[in-house]
Amino acid sequence: MVEERAKSSGPDLTQGIALSMFTNETLLGHVDDQDVLLVRVGPEIFAVDAHCSHYHGPLAEGLVVGDSIRCPWRNACFDLRTGEATRAPALTPLAVWQIEYEGDCIFVRQKREQPKPLGKGPVDAPGKIVIVGGGAAGFAAAEMLRRQEFRGSIVMLSNDTVSPVDRPNLSKEYLAGTAPEEWLPLGPGGFYAEAGIDLRLNTEVLSIDTKARNVVIAGGGDIPFDRLLLATGAEPVKLLIPGADQPHFHTLRSLGDCRAIIGSLNGARRALVIGASFIGLEAAAASRARDIEVHVVAPEQRPMERVLGPNMGEFVRALHEDQGVIFHLGDTVAEIDGKRVILKSGGVLETDVVVVGVGVRPRLGLAERARLSLERGVTVNAYLETSVAGIYAAGDIARWPDPHSGQNIRVEHWVVAERQGQTAARNMLGQREAFDAVPFFWSKHYDVRINYVGHAETLDEIALDSSIAARDCLLKYKSKSRVLAVASIYRDLASLQAELAMERNAMR
Repeated sequence: MVEERAKSSGPDLTQGIALSMFTNETLLGHVDDQDVLLVRVGPEIFAVDAHCSHYHGPLAEGLVVGDSIRCPWRNACFDLRTGEATRAPALTPLAVWQIEYEGDCIFVRQKREQPKPLGKGPVDAPGKIVIVGGGAAGFAAAEMLRRQEFRGSIVMLSNDTVSPVDRPNLSKEYLAGTAPEEWLPLGPGGFYAEAGIDLRLNTEVLSIDTKARNVVIAGGGDIPFDRLLLATGAEPVKLLIPGADQPHFHTLRSLGDCRAIIGSLNGARRALVIGASFIGLEAAAASRARDIEVHVVAPEQRPMERVLGPNMGEFVRALHEDQGVIFHLGDTVAEIDGKRVILKSGGVLETDVVVVGVGVRPRLGLAERARLSLERGVTVNAYLETSVAGIYAAGDIARWPDPHSGQNIRVEHWVVAERQGQTAARNMLGQREAFDAVPFFWSKHYDVRINYVGHAETLDEIALDSSIAARDCLLKYKSKSRVLAVASIYRDLASLQAELAMERNAMR
């Protein structure tokens, strides 16, 4: 989704600027109607597009780390020399501009030919790679394999009906009706054909033969592999309640799910959301954007309290209530009888649409049948390789050794899945790169964006900097005085700095 950005600002770089004007680390200017960012790194000055290629975040407000710059909105990272998007969620490079020196002035007039990425390329290139899964991790892996100049075959098997899409948008702008469907595909137009990726949709993988090194698919046929990435993702938790089989009862995971929900919301007067999770409340906000009355039923006393803590939970609740959402907390749905929803407390709600957002479960069936090592997920080493050599796992199913927390963790975050897919791709090519990225996710509720870096399964202290109510805050989630995670509202630079400190194991 492309968020609204300001008109071109700063000096006209075609007219030149004196070096004496360049007193800070970055300087925002423009070439004609295009914003260009100058970045000083030691004695060198780079010029790149000023907006992130993911959601057009303002890179001038980001963080410069070495020869790279990080986006303040979604924590994407770009190489300043080549423009390459080195860390998801951005996958498209920035344009790099030519700097000209004339006396004590700098001029920027034209783009450079896109430099090649600085990647290592294949070290031990296999002939055949199979990717099982059509989500974030699978797509990011396939794209990175080609970016790393892998010339072997890539077969991508997906049980979905459509090519990989930007799933976070399904509970946000697309569901709200403010983003068109053409923004959703991760690979534009003829991407798969042009990249030589054999994407097979509506394909069910029955088993993986780890000895014969092939994948068995429904309908017959084996697909051989030299390396395999298991990226089967997760599936929504299904509620086993009477009436859950009715057409106006929906879960939200795929584009097909979202289309069905939108169809039900069209002409609806009232919607009921089961679950006060991130997905549930984003769906509630999207429904309110369509001017539909929304009720939320959930067993907890505060939304999102388990992850964000009580104070942030109260803030989120008040934020939604200010927009007209009606909460029924400490309660659950016992039965759905047509348009009547009967609560465990005895209350009855009339609704036109029911949307469930109560969490997901990792899809582990294939891994279990292949006898891969499991521990509440697929166990992988630092290189995302499973207990069977040559088979890797990434995304919602992978449990990996997290260097920051010192624990084996599994995280169901979109950006984590993409970054793991990228790392797994490089490792399938023999590069032996440890996955050490700090987990990151964001959640948007109306005009409030919450960023979260790190991972805290247990904590004993939450330290608050500034005011949650003022929508200007940083919360540190601690265990035994050690910061494991940080949440923030409109503290984007501080969030980036926290991510960097966690990477360097220097978070306090």
